[in-house]
Amino acid sequence: MALKIYNTLTRKKEPFVPLREGEVGMYVCGPTVYDHAHIGHAKTYVSFDAVVRYLRYLGYHVLYIQNITDVGHLTDDADAGEDKIAKRAAQRRVEPMALVETVMRSYFEDMDALNVARPDISPRASGHIPEQIELVRTLIEKGHAYEANGSVYFSVASFPAYGKLSGRRPEAQKECARIGVNPEKRDAADFALWKRAEPGHILRWSSPWGVGFPGWHVECSAMAMKYIGETLDIHGGGLDNVFPHHECEIAQSEAATGKPFVRYWMHNNMVTVDGVRMGKSLGNFVTIKDALKRFDPMAVRFFVLSSHYRSPLDFSEEALSAAERGLNRLYAAIREVRARMREAEPGETDRAFMEKLEITKAAFLEAMDDDFNTAGAVGVLFDFTRAVNTLLHSGQTIHRRTWVAIDALYTALGGEILGIVPETFVEAEGDDLEESLMDLLIDVREELRKAKQWALSDTIRDRLSGIGVVLEDGPEGTVWNRKNR
Repeated sequence: MALKIYNTLTRKKEPFVPLREGEVGMYVCGPTVYDHAHIGHAKTYVSFDAVVRYLRYLGYHVLYIQNITDVGHLTDDADAGEDKIAKRAAQRRVEPMALVETVMRSYFEDMDALNVARPDISPRASGHIPEQIELVRTLIEKGHAYEANGSVYFSVASFPAYGKLSGRRPEAQKECARIGVNPEKRDAADFALWKRAEPGHILRWSSPWGVGFPGWHVECSAMAMKYIGETLDIHGGGLDNVFPHHECEIAQSEAATGKPFVRYWMHNNMVTVDGVRMGKSLGNFVTIKDALKRFDPMAVRFFVLSSHYRSPLDFSEEALSAAERGLNRLYAAIREVRARMREAEPGETDRAFMEKLEITKAAFLEAMDDDFNTAGAVGVLFDFTRAVNTLLHSGQTIHRRTWVAIDALYTALGGEILGIVPETFVEAEGDDLEESLMDLLIDVREELRKAKQWALSDTIRDRLSGIGVVLEDGPEGTVWNRKNR
């Protein structure tokens, strides 16, 4: 089964075919850094981390961009409301960029704890003002935007396809427009590309239209196209970004270039608390830092991946506790497998169980190929763990190569793809590195012997003997032991 992705634009699953064979340009909307990240952010960025990991596992070269919004965007229609960064900085009596630095470091600390791989590039909006100004200038030149009293607005009427992502048409927006729509706009549906900075506004840059700051939507288009190109393979974000943010990104980007902006739009669903969306404005949020005071970071990651990224995830301490118990059962099996690896004798693999490994891997990949169904993949991994536990307690003589193969499958599926068996977990098993190195040396020596390179194979044996390790060749293979001292 080839990878299929649910495309929000077409509202169906489509076979994944990137613009350039073997390469994927992927952009995910990053956080607005005005306060600590919460569990809702964990849902978004853990989910997309699994997407990136799986694409790389499939052999794609992925360029992963995730921006940092450090120019406080305005809420509602992006040109009215409050500037979150400026407001929070004023509350704390600090410079806005000092607040940004603190919160940005906090965000990456949380992501590191959750084993979320760092993006290839994390561009900051404040560092790409020239690119945003240039995009706005292009839109004015092409008749898609207009200047009004030092601000610049995108003319939605100039882009007939507006609404194709969200299904919301400009006419409906006019009907729902609030009393007192900005008189600078030609149309209530128009959105800000550049805003005039009032005397009290802290963040301000010079532009052809006067001193001001960019609108929220323009930053993502400018940075995505700078680093990936005019057409992205994947653009991701939360479901709440579909409108207006991503709708506006499509309009301004495609109006400027005349090319499709994104091939596959991916949106993760929200975290809820008692069925209500978790959010700072509602006061029902739990920060990642607070959650990690009570739960293992991998339990939080596992909690997120146990649901499909497009499904809502209801948060509770009971749900996290259940996730932690489930993860501990998985870890217990892996630890026991690694103990058997160290103790088992060399010999042939157990053919019946090796077939089980192949079936498990195929089922796991089939789940991931179905729109990155991590919930299904987790289920496959736990079905496999039940079979492993049966083998562990069967009393059968199982040789080392079988345990090595089982461990390798856990490492690939649970570690490389899902990221719930992190490197630190591997390192915690004291003798694993030594065991792996010895297996490697024995395998290399065996290949040398097959090639009749006796001198080199003897050198490996003699050098190991010199550091107190004895190799014993037998009919079932080579085993190693430490010399009695």
